[in-house]
Amino acid sequence: MANNENQNQNQLQIQLRPELADGKYTNLAMIGHNPSEFLIDFIFAAPGMPQAPVVSRVIMSPENAKKLLFALTDNIKKYEAQFGEIAPRAGKSAN
Repeated sequence: MANNENQNQNQLQIQLRPELADGKYTNLAMIGHNPSEFLIDFIFAAPGMPQAPVVSRVIMSPENAKKLLFALTDNIKKYEAQFGEIAPRAGKSAN
């Protein structure tokens, strides 16, 4: 019983602030890195518009970037198993 209580005390309580709850739509990501961190800019590029604003910037350690890669890979496999293969659109890749 005490072990279960310790596990409950050690669980991370995720808090979603109301101003973030709606999320941000992005259709482009630019990724850069240095030896100590990865920087991901999420961008919304509207058709016909000359500028594309960064709607969110995420900075993380290389270790956490790799964890994100594994989580995305796993979730894309699950998505494709349920809904079918995601076919990349023809065009230039950002990076």
